[in-house]
Amino acid sequence: MIDHILSLLIAIPLFGAVAVAVWPSQRPGDFRLIALSVLLLEFLVGMTLFLLFENQNTGYQLSETVDWITLPVGSLGTVSIDYALAVDGISFPLVLLAVVVLFVGMVSSWSINQKTRAYFALYLVLSGSVIGCFLAQDFFLFYLFFEFMLLPMYFLIGLWGGPRREYAALKFFIYTFFGSLLILIVMIGLYLSVIDPVETARAVGIMGPEDVVQTDIVLQIQQWLAEGRIGTDQLVHTFRFAYLTDAGNYIPNSILSPETEFSLLGIPVRLLAFWFLFIGFAVKLPVVPVHTWLPDAHVEAPTPISVVLAGILLKIGGYGFIRIVDGFFPGEAQYSMVPLAILGMISIVYGGFNALGQTDLKKMIAYSSVSHMGFVLLGVAAFTAEGINGAIYQMVSHGILSAMLFLLAGVIYDRTHDRNIDNYRGLIGPMPKYTILTGIAFFASLGLPGFSGFVGELFTLMGAFQAGALPVWIPALSTLGIVLAAAYFLWTYQRMFFGSFWYKKDSGIVLEDLTARETGLLLPLAILSVLLGILPGLLFNITGPTVQAWLERLQ
Repeated sequence: MIDHILSLLIAIPLFGAVAVAVWPSQRPGDFRLIALSVLLLEFLVGMTLFLLFENQNTGYQLSETVDWITLPVGSLGTVSIDYALAVDGISFPLVLLAVVVLFVGMVSSWSINQKTRAYFALYLVLSGSVIGCFLAQDFFLFYLFFEFMLLPMYFLIGLWGGPRREYAALKFFIYTFFGSLLILIVMIGLYLSVIDPVETARAVGIMGPEDVVQTDIVLQIQQWLAEGRIGTDQLVHTFRFAYLTDAGNYIPNSILSPETEFSLLGIPVRLLAFWFLFIGFAVKLPVVPVHTWLPDAHVEAPTPISVVLAGILLKIGGYGFIRIVDGFFPGEAQYSMVPLAILGMISIVYGGFNALGQTDLKKMIAYSSVSHMGFVLLGVAAFTAEGINGAIYQMVSHGILSAMLFLLAGVIYDRTHDRNIDNYRGLIGPMPKYTILTGIAFFASLGLPGFSGFVGELFTLMGAFQAGALPVWIPALSTLGIVLAAAYFLWTYQRMFFGSFWYKKDSGIVLEDLTARETGLLLPLAILSVLLGILPGLLFNITGPTVQAWLERLQ
């Protein structure tokens, strides 16, 4: 089982979705129990993966590779698509975050009592797709998982959301699908430009089907490729990440080769491909100005889906920046550092000002996510070890804290069916446990030292200040986001909890404090934030060696 543990992480929720779909019982509780059991098992497998992972190993670990699709296409060579999975120090923290957030979202779905079979089946399909994105090492396979997330999210928002759920679901789908099309265009261009040196060596006859890969043979194939000594019908094209990041595997004068002279409207094609990929993942992060779907989706989505959306789906955008955008186009990424950093700065400040002006609790949290994800882009744009490590740390920290924030918003909404911040005051009296945990989430999110949010923001800013190619005013202005976060979180906390209790006295609503289930969901997330805040080495020991080796390879 250990040899296929990564496949198991993907298969468990997908098989669970099938079990929910065919289960004969009409009792809603059965579907909940199946889904909960499946994601509990997923969580346990994820913790087993934690024990198997080697922190000092800078390469891919626990790799699984199977030849999936091999299709000769005559003079165009051969199409080769692999079922390839692996983890490293960049993806592994996000895999762990995913299994935690997906399990938390599942437990918070316990109150779903309409169309339960469909809900839990879709939730499990979404879970398998999310995990697959972080594990895939073939661009085609990654794209399948990336696209497969759209449908379950569309239905989970559109069927179980709020009054404007159809609008929010459609807007989410259109934005994300548009970004996916841009990614698809670049993926096709890369396929036409890159070969698999190992399979090509077998195609030309210098390696047998069972021969072990040798470095000198790979170098020989790359030399023959550069000299034009391999016929186009013998080239085996690939989508594998490992080959797409090696300039030696690019066909000379192909559309996306590093030396290409192709241009469109005076813009080099590789630079255009870089920005296509960037926009595709910027929609998912999201980055201003392609962020407008996020507040609508969060406001209308049910609480568990908001938890998953903010806690883990947004991180696929940041992961795509690091693994794919920078990984495939490092020269273009360094050339574009300043505009990327400016976009990150704008997202930080613009998201903060918008959060400050909100009266809807979920919309305030949504805009705070735009601001906090801006730090991720700033760290990635810096192209320094501190910046990249800080970006990964910020994604993990935000995943924990945003899940906690949306759970807290769901608690008060379940009791009052009202998200207006101005309609609460003095909640510290009837809900003391809720007050304490909300305070922890707010102070952690505004970047108070001792919490994980502080570490992520600190390192992204350090990386940006140390990047010689970035003007100092960009990270300097970005620090305004920290001030704004303190303003909107503290002001919201003051309005909700201080003063005399007065919430709709004539409504007859009794505001009970947190239940055991709600406390059981929120308390571990709070502990995780504190733990990562005082022991950041727990995460940096995983990411640091891999990020350093990754930067050296790209530069």
